[in-house]
Amino acid sequence: MSDKKNRKSKSACTELIKETNLTYDDYASIDDGNRYELVDGQLELMSPAPSVIHQMVSFQMQRNIAESCEKDYVILNAPIDVILADNEVRQPDLVLIHRERMNILSNRGVVGPPDLVVEILSPSTLKRDKIDKLNTYANFRIPEYWTVEPKTGILEQYSLHKNQYNLINIFQNDEPITSPGITCISFTMAEIMQSIPNLD
Repeated sequence: MSDKKNRKSKSACTELIKETNLTYDDYASIDDGNRYELVDGQLELMSPAPSVIHQMVSFQMQRNIAESCEKDYVILNAPIDVILADNEVRQPDLVLIHRERMNILSNRGVVGPPDLVVEILSPSTLKRDKIDKLNTYANFRIPEYWTVEPKTGILEQYSLHKNQYNLINIFQNDEPITSPGITCISFTMAEIMQSIPNLD
């Protein structure tokens, strides 16, 4: 891309960031090297690339879930667009979709509510994940939501009840993780954390 075209593209992206009532098509047209989510029709710039520990926890969780659930569920990891509405596009760290619901998968991403979303917390996204995304995922009726603290290895499990999430369990160490809706889940946070190094 020429410098002139590149400047024009960045200028167009800057204008879009300021706008409201954007749609998926606006979101998909952005090509400035940054990652965004579309939140109620407005672009939100995502934080810099996740930490190494964050990525290692994500990988280990995906692998452990796949060991017992891959026959019944598709397991996807970030970056993946979860298109909840034309003005709401999120990028969870992990997504599970039952194979009977594979009709919600497209080349664009996941079009509709998955069965489970997982967000691995970081200091820069803590409020977004534990307040904003929690409310959004409940509003779009995603049955189950997990948040994972990657340094302590604590998993908080939320289940949808009457359009809002209830915190139904907190897992750590050797406690077997179970799910009310995803019966194949079978691992512990100790199994996840045993291969995660101590990094500064």
